[in-house]
Amino acid sequence: MISLVVVSHSRPLARAAAALAAEMSSAEGPAVEVAAGLDEDTTGTDALAISEAVTRADAASGGEGVLVLLDLGSAVLSGEMALEMLEPEVAERVRLSAAPLVEGLIAAVVAAGTGADLDACAAEAVRGLDAKRTHLGEPGAADQTPGDAQGEAADDPCEWGCIEVSVTGEHGLHARPAARLVTTAGAVSPGTRVRVRNQTTGTGPVDALSLSGVATLGAQQGHVLRVEATGEQAEQILAQIADLARTAFGDEPGPAEPMADVETPAPAVSEEPGVAGSGLEAAMGPAVLDQTVPEPRDLETGSPAEERGRLGEAVDEAFDRLRELAGHARRHLGQGQAEVFDAHATLLRDPELSADADRRIGEGRPAALAWQDAVDAVADRFERLPDAYLQERAQDVRSIGERVMRLLLGVTEPESLGEGILVVDELDPALAISLDAAEIQGVVTRRGGGLGHGVLIARARGVPVLTGVGDRADVTAGTMIAFDVRSGRLEIDPPAEVQAAFGDMLDRRHRERERALADAHLPALTRDGARVAVKANVSSVATARLGAGLGAQGSGLVRTEAVFAQWHRAPTVEQQVEVYTAMAEAFAPHPVTVRTWDVGGDKPLDFIPVAEEANPFLGVRGIRAFRDDPGLLLDQLEALCRVARTHRINVLFPMVTSVDDVDWSRARLQEAARRIGLSAPPHQLGVGIMVEVPAVAVRLTRLARGLDFVSIGTNDLSQYTLAAERGNPAVSRWSDALDPALLQLVRYICDRAPQGVVVSVCGELASDPDVAGLLVGLGVRELSASPSAVPTVKARLRTVSLRELQDLAAGAVAARDAAAVRELLLTAP
Repeated sequence: MISLVVVSHSRPLARAAAALAAEMSSAEGPAVEVAAGLDEDTTGTDALAISEAVTRADAASGGEGVLVLLDLGSAVLSGEMALEMLEPEVAERVRLSAAPLVEGLIAAVVAAGTGADLDACAAEAVRGLDAKRTHLGEPGAADQTPGDAQGEAADDPCEWGCIEVSVTGEHGLHARPAARLVTTAGAVSPGTRVRVRNQTTGTGPVDALSLSGVATLGAQQGHVLRVEATGEQAEQILAQIADLARTAFGDEPGPAEPMADVETPAPAVSEEPGVAGSGLEAAMGPAVLDQTVPEPRDLETGSPAEERGRLGEAVDEAFDRLRELAGHARRHLGQGQAEVFDAHATLLRDPELSADADRRIGEGRPAALAWQDAVDAVADRFERLPDAYLQERAQDVRSIGERVMRLLLGVTEPESLGEGILVVDELDPALAISLDAAEIQGVVTRRGGGLGHGVLIARARGVPVLTGVGDRADVTAGTMIAFDVRSGRLEIDPPAEVQAAFGDMLDRRHRERERALADAHLPALTRDGARVAVKANVSSVATARLGAGLGAQGSGLVRTEAVFAQWHRAPTVEQQVEVYTAMAEAFAPHPVTVRTWDVGGDKPLDFIPVAEEANPFLGVRGIRAFRDDPGLLLDQLEALCRVARTHRINVLFPMVTSVDDVDWSRARLQEAARRIGLSAPPHQLGVGIMVEVPAVAVRLTRLARGLDFVSIGTNDLSQYTLAAERGNPAVSRWSDALDPALLQLVRYICDRAPQGVVVSVCGELASDPDVAGLLVGLGVRELSASPSAVPTVKARLRTVSLRELQDLAAGAVAARDAAAVRELLLTAP
């Protein structure tokens, strides 16, 4: 394919334009050379440098030709002079273009990526401003009429095949999605032609190989495009474009974990120690402190050009390292974790961040201070956002900032941190994936919560993490630390007897874990033959496959709102079908239970607005959020009905309170079934309700009539029974799920469930192996735990008899308080 050369008076401008164009092209796009500026800081053009860049570009093109884009004034003269320096046969393959530098370069790069020749790419470059002119209504804009594209009349029925697709992207068909459309359309044989119209505005058709043409369609969110194709590959290319449109032309974030890139794991998920979750959820050892980046003081400041050069080299090196980490994560943890580092690399190239740092350097600041201030400004903006998830993205900004600061200040990353408990302010994702899990037994963070990418990566690797402990973790290196994530217990410099108790607990959990992993796929049968189904709570396709690999007998809870937590728009029925099918296939032949949208309280979603309430946990939550407008719920139920025609799947309705709630929910399921031409939901689709509200527990015999199962959500049931919000630390002493009152309520539910209705527990209690046995003693016969806890829960149940568990449950219900229940668990068989 042809190559391109960018000639500009400013080297930073040329590099930025080339980088922007590269984002619009595929990895196999054309070579782009830069011949700009006299040096990093001095403007001007150099004919010799241009001729050398053209020579390199010509070699890369294989003789296909070189398009040279010039900015202004002497750049044109320098370009012409450069041609005179070239060998005649090379000069004949070079075209100087007066096209706009940025828009023309992008248009030409995309066109070249589709295989367009030099003439076509030059023409595309010249039309680079048409989209902007059209949008602003300026004279000179391309006035494309329906007969303009590829010489075909718009109303000719001819032999063109066509499809209509919706533009669902939040920002319409802007540069990147338009470039993806052009690239997709360009992957056809010469005999196939593709054109596009905007049916909503009546503009077009335009050649689908023309980025500028596609951009001039002005397609916004909600517009409908008509894509037409003719030739031997017409049907194939239309199908590919239809698939692309379903992802908002590549702008849709996709399922929480892309499906094709995560293999179903065996119990040992990779060769890395600890991957798949250690399952211990506790650790003890001396405090290990990461080498912090010192405050930059008394820095010598070079010229602006020198400081910009230093910063540029550091950013480039940091970028390369992040790409290495992305590859490492992709191999060992799956595509979802790799995208964390891809996102960091993109953030590192953020033009706003770079421009701010560059401006500060221009004001006389050294590179390190300029970079730090620019990073702090961006991080501060994230922290001021109202959304908790977005607030924690400030960690990502500080992470990439610190990586560059280390390079600028010469602070190398140590090859080994040492052995013990790592104590940090916040856990950086790069540090999390680089930890030697054989040396670092656990991590304690002073700030941040469980949503930080570093925390998620560490936990995925099996390293237990206790987050947000504040100044309790202000310790010196070597201070003994012990913690248990299950209970939230943190011990700083504990006495010998506490250390001994923690050591015994860790040894016991480790032995249990080893045995449990070896027998992960065996059924959970008590010693006297009682069978318990142990399933996994999942929030992505990747965790579904992890749970299946660790012996989970299906999923007892798919948290839909977590699967689509990062989406800004509601997923379509087709997108949901894809996700639920992948999960069902991961667990086959065992069933998967999908909880319908559970929003409100502490679970916001961008595309399901819930009004602010004085008491959100007692307000419009779960199924209540759809009583006035059930549209999104119906889409989800339709998707589940579609999947249930070929896979075992259950639907679980949350926050049910009354008989009317149950009847209304089942009526919506019936309505969804009729959408796909069925008279009733598929027979493989089980129906259940969450038992979270005490009112449901006391009237369960009536509410559960005709259902297949009920699922006890111990997290919410405890807060409603004990009148203590689970997320409020001020009332934590009253919010203990092992309170005998709650345990008695669980036993009541099991006793009152109608014949044939399975009672499941999907709350956090089911993930504790000791408590899991207590739940079975209370009458529960199905548990859904975190994936990493599944093998240990199953193994624990195999060591005891049902009679022993029933005796334990009787003692727990009669105990004085939750502390007394824990004492019972410590002495249980």
